[in-house]
Amino acid sequence: MKLDFDDYKLYLEHVPGVLAIDNDGSVIYMSEQCADYLLVDRDESIGKNIIDVFPYTQMIEGLKYNKIRIVFYNTNVGIGISVHVPIYKNDIKIGLLEYDVIQGSEFLYDFADRYRQFLDREFKFLSHEIMNLTGTKYTINNIIGNSDQIVNLREHITQAAHTNSSVLITGETGTGKELVAHSIHNLSNRRNNSFVRINASALPESLAESELFGYDGGSFTGAIKEGKKGKFEQADTGTFFIDEINQMPMSLQPKLLRVLQEKEINRIGGSGCIPVDVRIITATNKDLRQLIKEGKFREDLYYRLNVIEIHTPPLRDRIDDIPLLTQSVVVELNPVMGKRVTKVNPVVYDMFKSYDWPGNVRELHNVIERAMNYVEGDTLLPEHFKFKQVIFERLEKRTYREININTDKKDIFESISPIEALKNAAERELLIKVIFDCDNNKSKAAKVLKISRPLLYQKMKRLNIKL
Repeated sequence: MKLDFDDYKLYLEHVPGVLAIDNDGSVIYMSEQCADYLLVDRDESIGKNIIDVFPYTQMIEGLKYNKIRIVFYNTNVGIGISVHVPIYKNDIKIGLLEYDVIQGSEFLYDFADRYRQFLDREFKFLSHEIMNLTGTKYTINNIIGNSDQIVNLREHITQAAHTNSSVLITGETGTGKELVAHSIHNLSNRRNNSFVRINASALPESLAESELFGYDGGSFTGAIKEGKKGKFEQADTGTFFIDEINQMPMSLQPKLLRVLQEKEINRIGGSGCIPVDVRIITATNKDLRQLIKEGKFREDLYYRLNVIEIHTPPLRDRIDDIPLLTQSVVVELNPVMGKRVTKVNPVVYDMFKSYDWPGNVRELHNVIERAMNYVEGDTLLPEHFKFKQVIFERLEKRTYREININTDKKDIFESISPIEALKNAAERELLIKVIFDCDNNKSKAAKVLKISRPLLYQKMKRLNIKL
């Protein structure tokens, strides 16, 4: 059986709360569903005045309006929301149609709840879009952690945001230097203007100058006739973030220095200077002072860039932040990966805290994402991380390298007590091997070694074993 055009009355019967009145207010149509909702007899209601059938209605008042309206009503059967639609025939209004959007208080509350959630999502999306208009993705709220190092980092970011001085962000790869740059911009009085970013390591030297300073039309083969703005002009009145500044070609460093000093740029092929109002934030994972000694970075540029220095701490120096970071990554990845992880087994945190994270937060994110591919329930478990391959294998290599250093014959025989040094080295190697064989379970390792757990910890401290 199929629907066809002649089934229009059937369509009306499936629309909640359908009522129609003529210009005198007499009921000319009522759906069975509407009659059941109003607790009236449909056949007896046809021809009666709408007030006699539905005393709470606003349809009589609605006859005055010539446009579609949304109305709210409160009755003995609950709060509802209706739509009033004027009925026209040959361009003459002959009545009013009403149908319900919401019937009953429970539906209204559910609707209000869902609408609030929808608005929350829309506002978040709108905030994200507004942020994207100026080129930023992160705020200070994206810097996760409660450790002293992170509290101090947030304070330094806030202080730096209140000035226009150049900022140099230092730190290892994966510590969140870009988050710091975004956060400074978003807290500054330039936050509504452009945030332009570039990675100096990705700049081919042959194109770097035109990318940074732009060019006038026809200044070289392949140049577009209208010319092109460089990054400095794009960032005018805003912030220009240069990541991996240590990779900036030496040929461009004097020109960058000139922009910082004179607040103006020269386009390639241009005849005049263009003033720019740009705040410069740079980041490096290398020691620029060492590069200066090696002749790979200009000292005068370094001092121009390093008016305010902010250091991003490595993850190994803020191990206590790992649970918060892990939870944040899980929440971020759940919708992306179609997962519903809500819990993390405590052993996972112990495992994480035993590792030194050379790749820092970026590596932590990668390890968690890799593990979540194997999760089927709601909990991240140790087996999802494949210890030997992901975590302990690298830790083991690092530790055994330390063992080899500590058992070096030269070190032993040059010590004050060679016999004692050799005993300590052997004991240290034994403890590390047993702990690894026990999957870093200290209680199990202590049983294998036939010592108490507190004594094991004392020996680990004395022998400088950090697992």
